[in-house]
Amino acid sequence: MKEDTQLKISKSIFLIPVAYVFAIWFIYWIEIQFDLNFNKYGVFPRTLVGFRGVFLTHFIHSNTSHLFNNSVPLFVLLSSVFYFYKDVAYKVLFFGGFFTGFLTWCFARESYHIGASGIVYLLFSFVFFSGIIKRHYRLVAVSLIIIFLYGSMIWYVFPVKEGISWEGHLSGFVMGLIFSIAYRNKGIVKEEHQFIETEFDSLFDEHGNFAPPIVGEELDDKKLEQKF
Repeated sequence: MKEDTQLKISKSIFLIPVAYVFAIWFIYWIEIQFDLNFNKYGVFPRTLVGFRGVFLTHFIHSNTSHLFNNSVPLFVLLSSVFYFYKDVAYKVLFFGGFFTGFLTWCFARESYHIGASGIVYLLFSFVFFSGIIKRHYRLVAVSLIIIFLYGSMIWYVFPVKEGISWEGHLSGFVMGLIFSIAYRNKGIVKEEHQFIETEFDSLFDEHGNFAPPIVGEELDDKKLEQKF
């Protein structure tokens, strides 16, 4: 089946997730090793200099706890996207990441906004809503697992805790929803079941009435043909 060929696990599925997680840890290691602070390269809303953060913010973290909390869901969600939606995975990651940062730059508070949380919420929202929109049982199952593991994340799209960029979370969540709608016909799409006619089906007429062939008449016809 076409779906089975789409859902083959390969090393390439984990290549981007591993590379991304490694990159954010490596950048944080550089900060610690050389006593640097990259926070100033994050998104600072509505300023020209702060616009560079749209591209850089997803790789910068404030501390080890912040980094670790993003690493696990980032790896899981990226792997899910590249497994189930490999046709559009790069577009969701790169374009979704850009618009998440851009939306944060447009309306967030005047402060530096850093971290891969925007990407995490982007992927979370995309996987969840795609499963619901496509009504595909495997994707719905993934969505339910996402809710079970990261369901509490939804509260952080609101200003419920100081020091957290809820604007970045909300931006990622909104963009994930938009991309799930835009790519609703991409990736794995539920195909309607097609019935194959069998010998049993030939026992019924087009109206569904039981109408098996009459064996006696067929034999008589054969005898007449032979006599002719």
